[in-house]
Amino acid sequence: MTRDTAPTGLIVRSLGWFGLGVVALVVFLSDFLARQPAGAVLTGPMLNPPSPLHPFGTDTLGRDVFSETLHGLAVTGVDAVVAALIAIVFGGMFGAVAARLPRPLAETLRALWGVLAAIPSLLLVILLIGLTGYGFVPLAAGLAAAPLGFVRAFDQTDLKSSHAEYARATGIPSMTLLKRDLTYDFRYLIGSVVARALAAVTILIATASFLGFGAAPPARDLGLMIAAAKISYLSAWWTAAFPAMALVFLILSARLAAGLDEAERA
Repeated sequence: MTRDTAPTGLIVRSLGWFGLGVVALVVFLSDFLARQPAGAVLTGPMLNPPSPLHPFGTDTLGRDVFSETLHGLAVTGVDAVVAALIAIVFGGMFGAVAARLPRPLAETLRALWGVLAAIPSLLLVILLIGLTGYGFVPLAAGLAAAPLGFVRAFDQTDLKSSHAEYARATGIPSMTLLKRDLTYDFRYLIGSVVARALAAVTILIATASFLGFGAAPPARDLGLMIAAAKISYLSAWWTAAFPAMALVFLILSARLAAGLDEAERA
């Protein structure tokens, strides 16, 4: 495991974390910044274009798109953080631990999770939502993103490094060695692991909601907002454009913070 210490990489990561900081601040202040409560209808003329009174315009029910975008970003952001934590625990951390188990058991777990990783994550989300219900979308997204994180962490774990060999030769207890190795492996990578997981689960949550498998009114997230604006894409572009821009900003910030290569899967 290596860190990206090139100046360009550090700048890109810094920009990503700055963007995530902005999103976190907006989410925290969403109720204060929003001009209307979530789901408030007939706050203005229906499908009114952006104006000083409604900076992002209104939708088909006269809802203020600016306020709804802030509330939707808050719902998406909170769900994504919960799902990312689940993905990290059952993905990256479990993969690093599994790699240090006895080889037959470790290889069996690697094969099982490798099969799950070969299944499209969105399909796993839909299957898990069908099993758990619509109220467990963050759980479904986190578990669906976990197999790729497990495989990546398992394959990147260096069990033959000089420090690991030295530790084993000195007779350090296995649990102590495990804790030390996990600290050593994740100390410099926790930021990219969190950002990578956040980007992956945000895409899954938004896509599931867009397809009708995610959040249900009145708890509308950005994916559901974009889906609800389908009937007015051409005549009222603002109803989908502003929620979409907020979603893209969140995902792009997370991707930049992770410092991912273009060819790397989320």
